This record gives sequence, structure tokens and C-alpha cells, in this order.
Amino acid sequence: MMMLADFIQTHALVTGASSQIGRFLIPRLKMAGFTITAISRQPQPYQRGVTWQQLDLQVTTLPISPSQPYLLFHLAPLPLLPFGLARLAQPAAIKRIIAFSSTSCFSKRTSTDPQERAIVAQLTKAEQSLINWCQVKQVEWTLFRPTLIYGCGQDKNVSFIAQFIRRFGFFPLLGQGKGLRQPVHADDLAAACIQAALSLTAVNRAYNLSGGQTLSYRAMVEAIFQQLGKKPYIFSIPLPAFKLLVYSMAWLPTFAHLSTAMITRMNQDLCFDHSTAHHDFGYCPRKFSDNDMGILK
Repeated sequence: MMMLADFIQTHALVTGASSQIGRFLIPRLKMAGFTITAISRQPQPYQRGVTWQQLDLQVTTLPISPSQPYLLFHLAPLPLLPFGLARLAQPAAIKRIIAFSSTSCFSKRTSTDPQERAIVAQLTKAEQSLINWCQVKQVEWTLFRPTLIYGCGQDKNVSFIAQFIRRFGFFPLLGQGKGLRQPVHADDLAAACIQAALSLTAVNRAYNLSGGQTLSYRAMVEAIFQQLGKKPYIFSIPLPAFKLLVYSMAWLPTFAHLSTAMITRMNQDLCFDHSTAHHDFGYCPRKFSDNDMGILK
């Protein structure tokens, strides 16, 4: 098991480094003194202290050198990780893996949308494949399952709501939108990566990581209106009308991901306890309504 002193001169390999979590994790790793190799599918501008590599994890082997101990922070889609690990020539160089799944494994398991159920199945399989690989190779692992992520305009939840409000000036709800949410800022997840990497307690554990505030879907939408400097205009409409609205907007790329299942969840509680993460490595996320949501562009 790696001790804290072992992290001196340790190399951090970050996959999905241009993701919203990666945008916050890279600066934190630099501040912590890591040597960083960042992997992204798209080319990235030069950044001092970071070696960027443009790679597609579906076709390219991870750039691992046997002469360096690695911490792998996997921020890309989790199903890509077992495929990449299976092709490693030097798996022993990896000392620890911190990877992200999602609480969707629980909240969408019985979804009416077959595509959502398929995603859940992929995530669940990838989680178990990662754990099995680490056990065989004797590699330490930590798995995070965050709730609704926001923070730099790259998500399909908070940013989508903001885009809708900007475009139409209002936001529709199914019923009262009373389902509870716990949005989590991407920077808090980046901080959790560093905290868990330095924690012996977090080794070989999975954690649900929710935000620091529980609020209804309607209250979340109202907070986004306020962040945009707009008076909230929220309308409750029945399900048949909402289905028609989704169907009529499906041809727009911004709204192509909408589904009936997403609509019905507006009145379902999607809450997860993060007290274990707080106890084990000090995870302490911020409140949603008291900070920059990353939507003011």
C-alpha cells in the first residue's frame, strides 16, 4: 500500500483531462507537485507543467512507462477503462486508480428508457471489471459515483437548464418539480480526487459523492434563473403536453438528449448520502445556490 511519502515525484496520468472535472483537477495536481500527463481526444493548448497527449482510449494503449509509479485518474467514461487496462504492457507501473462512475447506476436502473438502462448496465459491468482487474494485478482503487455534476458549462443538466432559459425566457416543469436534487460542483470532485489519493482509508472503496445542498428540482431551476440575473418564469404543464414539447424540440442538437424518463424524474427524489466520504477523507462539498455555477458565459 502506498504511503503519503510515496507520492513525492509520482506521475499522475489523467484520462478525460479536458472534461469538466479535469479542468479543476489539473491545477490541483500541479499545486500538489505531481508530474502530469493529460489525455484528451481533442488537441489542447499548451499548459505549463502538463504534458498533453491527444489519444482515443478506444484504439490507443495508455502511455505507461515502467520506470515511473503512476496514479491513474480516470475521468473519461468508465466503460473505456477496462478496455484500456486490458491492453497495458506494464500494468505494474500503476499503483492506484481513482475512477468515476455515477449514481445513475442506482437512479436509472429501472428507467422506462431502454437507452438509459443500457448505460446503467455498461457502468455496472465496467465497475466490476475495474475492481476485478485491480484485485488480480494488486492495484489499489477508489471508485466515485457523483450525483448531478455542474461547474464549467459542460454538463447536460444545469447548463441545459440555463441554455433553455436563455433561449426561451421560461422553464417548464412536470407538476411541481418537487423531486430532491444534490448538484455537485466539478471542483469539489477534483478536490475529492486529491483527498482520496492521500487517504489510506479510501483504498479499495466506492463512494457516492453528492453536493452540499439538497433542494427541489424547482428550487434548483429558480437558483439558475437568479444566477442568470433573470426573474423566474416557471410553468407547470401536464405530461402529454411535455411529451409533445420534447418531440418538437428533438431536432435541435442542444435538446436531442431529452427523454420522457428525464421528465418524469423531475418529481422523484435522487438523493445520496456522502457522509462516508466525509468521514474517510474529508469530503466537504459546497452548496449549490451560494456559488458560481459556471453558466455565465
